[in-house]
Amino acid sequence: MEKTFVIVKPDGVQRGLIGEIIARLERRGLRLTAAKFLQVSQELAEKHYAVHQGKPFYGSLIQYITSAPVMAMVWEGVDAIAAVRQTMGATKPTEAAPGTVRHDFGLMIGRNLTHASDGPETAASEILLWFSEDELVTWQRESDRWVFED
Repeated sequence: MEKTFVIVKPDGVQRGLIGEIIARLERRGLRLTAAKFLQVSQELAEKHYAVHQGKPFYGSLIQYITSAPVMAMVWEGVDAIAAVRQTMGATKPTEAAPGTVRHDFGLMIGRNLTHASDGPETAASEILLWFSEDELVTWQRESDRWVFED
């Protein structure tokens, strides 16, 4: 099973969309293996967005992600990275497909509600940055046999 990292960003939290986003991922068939609600520290924000350091939007990105609490999560499933990114929609909400989180609830790229890992290496590093090993839960759902083929 592939694992991926997801954040409901401050705008999603402030707008009361945590449950909606979790519900969509669960209905998709993905399995939640870790979650925590937290206020992001400056240090964590800088580590998470290190790839953007030096870009014109870096400062505002750090300010935004630390401005209010977030819901950080780890999801798993077959092709979990692609499934989550498809469920969230294109980064720019006005380019996101109808029925995606960003299309249904977003208007601007700077308030696009969620972050989702873009590949296996990114997912692995983001998961380890945000969660300790003992916070990741391995479990089986009874419905998994109806979601995942052998």
